[in-house]
This record gives sequence, C-alpha cells and structure tokens, in this order.
Amino acid sequence: MPGMANPELPSPDGLVLRPFRGVRFAVDDLAAVTSPPYDLVSREDIQTLLDAHPNNVVRLILPGADQHCYGEARESLSSWLRSGVLAVDETPALYVYEQSGPGFLLRGLIGDLGLSGPEKHIVLPHEDVMPKTVADRLALMRTTESNLEPIFLLYAGDGGDAARLIDEVAATRPPVVDVRTDDDISHRLWALTDPGEHAAVAADLRDRQALIADGHHRYATYLALQREYHAEGRGPGPWDFGLALLVDSTAYPPDLKPIHRVIPGLPLGKAAARAKGAWQVHEFAHVDEALAALGRAVGPAFVLAGNGPSHLLTDPDPVQVDHAMPASRSARWKSLVTSILSEFLLPKVWGMRDDEQAVRIVHHDPHIAIRMAREGSGTAVIVPPLRVEDVLAVAAEGERVPRKSTSFGPKPRTGLVLRTFATDSS
Repeated sequence: MPGMANPELPSPDGLVLRPFRGVRFAVDDLAAVTSPPYDLVSREDIQTLLDAHPNNVVRLILPGADQHCYGEARESLSSWLRSGVLAVDETPALYVYEQSGPGFLLRGLIGDLGLSGPEKHIVLPHEDVMPKTVADRLALMRTTESNLEPIFLLYAGDGGDAARLIDEVAATRPPVVDVRTDDDISHRLWALTDPGEHAAVAADLRDRQALIADGHHRYATYLALQREYHAEGRGPGPWDFGLALLVDSTAYPPDLKPIHRVIPGLPLGKAAARAKGAWQVHEFAHVDEALAALGRAVGPAFVLAGNGPSHLLTDPDPVQVDHAMPASRSARWKSLVTSILSEFLLPKVWGMRDDEQAVRIVHHDPHIAIRMAREGSGTAVIVPPLRVEDVLAVAAEGERVPRKSTSFGPKPRTGLVLRTFATDSS
C-alpha cells in the first residue's frame, strides 16, 4: 500500500548475482564512450570525455556537472535507446569482465546483485558514506531508473567454480567487447547466457560474503531506493537488485592504493611545528627522499609536503593516540593509519575534522597532492596504503574504516554495460 511505514524488504538468503539484460553502446568507437567511475572524473575530464564522443557515458553519470541535471540524463538515456546508440541484449546474461594492463590482470562477473543490509553480513561495507553524495546518486538513480555503472565487490572464493568458469570462458570464447582505453588498459566482456552456467555460479556464491571494494555510496543508494520504492507499495522488482562486478580476490588479488589529503588552509611550516608535540618529525630537503622513508617506516607514519622542506611523521605518542581513540572501537581499527589520521592527527594536533569542507582528497598520486598543496600554500598529507587483510578483518567485525581510507583497483570502466529497470530480466 502506498505510504506504508517500514515495509519488510526482500533479502536473499546468501550472496546472489543473477543474470540481466545488459544495455550496451552500439557505436563504432566503444572506447570513446566510456569513462572512469563518476567519482574519479574531474570537471576538466568531463569536457575531454565529451570532446572524445558526444554520446560519452559521462553525460549520464554526471549530467550538467554541478547543476545536477538529472532530467537531462533521463532524456539522454531514453533518446539513445530509441536511436540505437544504446542497445539491449536479447538474452539475460552474466557478463565475464576482464581488465588487463602493464603488470595486472583482473577478471570477474558483472550481474544483478541481490540487495541486503549490513546486518545480514552478506555484503559487507568497510567505509562510511557521506549523506550529500548518497542524495545525489539517489536523485540520479530515481530519475533514470537505471544503474549506470557497476559497484566493485570482492569475495574469497578460493578459485571455486565461478572463478574456473570465468577463466575457461576467457581462454576459449570470443568476447562481445574488446577495447583498449586511452589509459592503455584493455577491457574484454563475454555474455554468459547458458542457464546451466548461471546455476553453477549461483551454487558457488550462495554461502559467500562479499566486501564492497568500491561503490559504497552507490550501494547505499541501491538500498535507499529499494526502501523508497517498497514504501510506495511497488512490491518486489528490479530495485531489489543492483549492478555489480564480483571478483574472487584469491584468484585475482586487488590492488589497494592510498588516498591522500590536502589542507589548503594549513601552511606546511605550521603543520610540522604543531606535530612536534606528539610525533617524531624528520625533515627532508627533497620530497622524494621523504616518500622513500615513508615506504620504509614501521608503524603509523605520514609525509607532510608543500612549499619548503618535507617532513616525515613517525612514532606518535601512544598515550595521546590512545586518549584520542573512541573507546568502542576494536584494537585493529585503532591501529589503522587512517584512524590515527582522522581521530588524532587532524582533530587533536591540528584542530580540524577530516571533512569535505576543510580537507581535499587525492587518489593514489602523492605528487598531485603535493602540487595542489603548493598552489594553495597548504599542506599535503601523504598517507600509506592500508593492508587488505586489515580492511577485511575490520569489515567482518561490522566496523567501518574512516572515510576515504581505501582505493581498491583496478576499478571497472563505466559504459561497457549498463542496467535499466525497464529492461531488467525479472
């Protein structure tokens, strides 16, 4: 009934990845209509992508840039489906997805992920989400009634039946997509339409848990839209699933990279001086020497860089750190370098919170963060990566690492396969 309060939501008994009718671009230059995930696309990147192709998927995932033109995304999606720029696969499929590049190979399955809350311990989040970002993605998803890019999940499959099937398909069958994007990464896609193969995958996954590696905000959006539609009385439907890439991390271990901070309002000299009351502070004339020392450091450590000498922070005062940590958190959570950053270094040493207003983030590349700090006469905080085993252990205990702690990769390319509610196989 419309307006009913707190309806009971459908929830799978285990990890479910079902086939769906993929929506794919039918253009000559497929690479030119793809993009990185939405949260890795800068304002400058948007125009570059649109210059590469007028039908680039960025027009759907970031419509109107900061104007949040969700209706434009809906109209573009509908127009492209009518004109044949986008085509719907005739047969429901699970899609084997492969990325390869210098020094790496990743394979997994893209399909409809059965949605379940964290209390079910089936799909495990490991990061908190920002309400503003969820609201933005929810407005886009509600308006377009589609999942425009897959989230990225990991599970410990020990090379089981699903992983063996993926490798067999990649070795013996011609792909339906084979493109190389401008970052020199090859992407291949195979459509598995055999119900027997679907059943084998379902049996292998049923008793597994999956960790959200990338896409926490989109998964939170999946759950929010599911609650919203059931509250409106729509009943079971395609909103009980979300587009996801599922990777066996034992067969294809992920690459876990750091996310750095830039604090425009904090001069480097002041940041280093304030740190001396709680950390060992080592000065380096050249930033590359400081970064090399960070790689050798044992225990919590950061590099502070910007205009002037760089500084390596090591050996924080254990008494001060312990006093800053929330008592309810586990010992492993308290030991994470990003927990020490968010609970101790930023608020206690520098008097600020790790939020979107005061602190900017930079994925992976420390030199980009340092350049931004120099341009803003601020401080770059170079953060070492977390260990995969620590992230998995924290998530398994029901805890979340601090925001923007992890960047798992390689991330799936956006635009290779989309999902709409209208064309879902249910």
